[in-house]
Amino acid sequence: MIRRLIVSYVALVGVALAAFTVPVAFTLTSQLRRDTEESVLREATTMALLLGDGDAPAREALARMAGAYADETPGTVEVAAADGRSAMPPLPLTARPHDAAFGDALERGRTTVDWGSRFVWGPELVITVPAYARGGVTGGAEGDDGGAAESGDGDAEREGETGAAGEAAGVAGAPGKTGEATGAPGEAAGWTVEAEDADDDGQALGSAGPADRIVGAVRVRYATADLTDRLWRIWGFRAVLAVGVLAVAAGLGAIVARLLTKPLRQLNDMASRFGDGDLTARSPVTGPQETRTLARTLNQGAERLDTLVASQRIFVADASHQLRTPLTALRLSLDNIADGVDDAFVREDVEQATAEVVRMSRLVSGLLVLARAEAKVSAPEPLALRELVEERLKVWRPAADERGVTIALTGDADDRARVLAGAGTLDQVLDNVLSNALEVSPDRGTITVRVETGGPEEAVLEVLDQGPGMSAAEQARAFDRFWRGQGLTGRSGSGLGLAIVRQLVTDDGGTVTLRDAPGGGLCVRIGLRTVGDGARWISPRPGAPRSGG
Repeated sequence: MIRRLIVSYVALVGVALAAFTVPVAFTLTSQLRRDTEESVLREATTMALLLGDGDAPAREALARMAGAYADETPGTVEVAAADGRSAMPPLPLTARPHDAAFGDALERGRTTVDWGSRFVWGPELVITVPAYARGGVTGGAEGDDGGAAESGDGDAEREGETGAAGEAAGVAGAPGKTGEATGAPGEAAGWTVEAEDADDDGQALGSAGPADRIVGAVRVRYATADLTDRLWRIWGFRAVLAVGVLAVAAGLGAIVARLLTKPLRQLNDMASRFGDGDLTARSPVTGPQETRTLARTLNQGAERLDTLVASQRIFVADASHQLRTPLTALRLSLDNIADGVDDAFVREDVEQATAEVVRMSRLVSGLLVLARAEAKVSAPEPLALRELVEERLKVWRPAADERGVTIALTGDADDRARVLAGAGTLDQVLDNVLSNALEVSPDRGTITVRVETGGPEEAVLEVLDQGPGMSAAEQARAFDRFWRGQGLTGRSGSGLGLAIVRQLVTDDGGTVTLRDAPGGGLCVRIGLRTVGDGARWISPRPGAPRSGG
């Protein structure tokens, strides 16, 4: 649960980071591309203005500007004449004057921008700009303050000069548009300059006529390696920042998740202890309102269950005392009567009454054992299985020797095999199974007790007899209370022995099944949980045979 909370928290932070940083990064990338394109286009337009002047000083200024541009930026400048084949000294001819971009510039007057790729950009940015011829200023009229027009003896010629950068509009656009000279290049292509400068006397200095003739084209190739480095810095910085934020979010998420799940872990610990038989286990009432309510409910249930189990234990102890004592007294009375009676018929009746008292005593003992098994809440403990089996067989061998029955111990489990069982549980299980096996075994028969390792987490205890066995239907009912089969418990049993065995074994997490033994008879298979080598183990204590019938 903690892992899921951390993953959910980190995922939410990741989505928030992506929603914020990715659009910002795309915006910065777009802005970087737009700013670079505008800068390169502005430089190319300025060079086209210089190329369009046509005089030697403008050409030299263009050559110096192209050289400085190549030295100070990752760009290079190429120039082509209007015919697309000849150079425009002092600048060299471009290596590819016949490509489509130069054709559009020289034939259609179109400015082209090529980034080399549809995804971000390619290795270089290529901008091609047409250069238009600059027209001369024609003669103007002079007038005085009275507004009289005076014509001179000759044509007064004035030249309209625009400078190195040129104050012309419309270099990059389509021919036919007009604009005013503003000192900024590249506002329109196919322009007409209207330059009206008046002196103090109000004389118009001149105006320029249409000048839309293309004299050449300028191309700027701008390498984008520096842009790529800046792009990586933009995205890389945000990626590193996102990873750092996610790492911090994961740490904070782990702390928050552990704080949020601490009440649940406490409830789980309480439930685990409770399941192991510790009825005194209680959970602290902490955390949010929901977990506090749950903890209080579980604690109240545990308290009530502890009270009920304690009451049942008291009842079992009282019943054991109150039932066994009268039956013992009744049996002693019948024995005394039998000793003082000479009449054979009366003695027979007394012996029958004594047998019924014995049967009732066994039935009461079986019921008390079963009640204790059902009320047992002690936690399983590691026990040495083979040693415990050997101790119980020592107790039962004298009874078997009286009938000539042999009890053999086999199996590959050694003394290191340890199983989880409650204190005294396996003793009662073996006593009931061996009692049934001895009762149905023929004289001079053999009872085989096999102790084996059934797997990495299970040990198997099998008891095989040579009795009449059971049918499949009888095996299915053998664990029912008070059911007595001819094959297993005979006519003198109480029908509680296997019910007690199953209750005790399943309470400790084991299994018990019945099957036919090889060669005839019945096999009782008991599967027990094993423990690791580091677990504490307890040696069994020998005692008298105990059976529930």
